Amino acid sequence: MRAREGGIVGLLDPDVLRIAAAQGRILVSHDRNTMAAYFDRFIQEEASPGLLIASQCDDVGDVIEELLLIWAASDAGEWRNQRRFLPL
Repeated sequence: MRAREGGIVGLLDPDVLRIAAAQGRILVSHDRNTMAAYFDRFIQEEASPGLLIASQCDDVGDVIEELLLIWAASDAGEWRNQRRFLPL
């Protein structure tokens, strides 16, 4: 689901993390700075399905292929409270 479809455009990072967690969705973000820091604090008190961070410089097709590989080769539970930078 894209950010606009999820209703998270313009929200603060902690709110985005709460919404993703409430919906059981792994969050994919370009925000390497503040989102990563908020995520680390968030998981100290709440569970998260996970955070994957891709660079805005990465080719969109490459990021999509990486996400498809992650989806096909792992179980969603493996990403719980995990923060990873793409490519893995």
